[in-house]
Amino acid sequence: MTLQTELDAFRSGWESRVGETIAKLIAGDIEDLRGSGILARAAKAGDRLPVTTNLINQHGKAFDLESLVADKPVIITFYRGGWCPYCNLELRAYQALLKEIEAVGGTLVAVTPELPDHALSTAEKNDLAFTVLSDVGGDFAAALGIRFTLSDAVKPFYEKAGHALPDRNGDGTWALPMPATFVVDRGGAITAAFIEPDYRKRLDPQVALVALQSLRPARAA
Repeated sequence: MTLQTELDAFRSGWESRVGETIAKLIAGDIEDLRGSGILARAAKAGDRLPVTTNLINQHGKAFDLESLVADKPVIITFYRGGWCPYCNLELRAYQALLKEIEAVGGTLVAVTPELPDHALSTAEKNDLAFTVLSDVGGDFAAALGIRFTLSDAVKPFYEKAGHALPDRNGDGTWALPMPATFVVDRGGAITAAFIEPDYRKRLDPQVALVALQSLRPARAA
């Protein structure tokens, strides 16, 4: 079963539970985001990965992404938060492929706007063996052109569901990254980019692995 098949199955059940009105509200909000022009401003293959110094790992320690990228090719995947079931399915799919990613000399990091405590909870809940980074304040996502603010139309739904993003993210905003995955070579160039306004759709990790393999990194030790 592919990741998207799992996501679609969850979506079908979710729409049955919440009803047509909510499902249409969310779908309309997604299309509004798609029509906003945000994709045209987002990073793409051929761009340089922006330098960032504000990333913190799930253990609360500053993380030097620039040094990591200089050492080996990296898959960087952005997710909305541990409260998002689609994100958890995606993270588990990447975990299942982690040994294959490392076998070709690459590495994997996930990035969330949530505070490190929440990132740690997500890592533990999903038994993740890769680094989860907090982009508190969203500067990294903004530099990549994938950060946006939830519309007023959907905020009440998120609040009712218990997703207090201003508190979970620690920046007082309702901003999120669009789900996005970037493959970056050791020179810091983005060689593949997947960015999708519809959070119910994700890049299959197998596709990211193929993009990583095409870089032909040095054999892992």
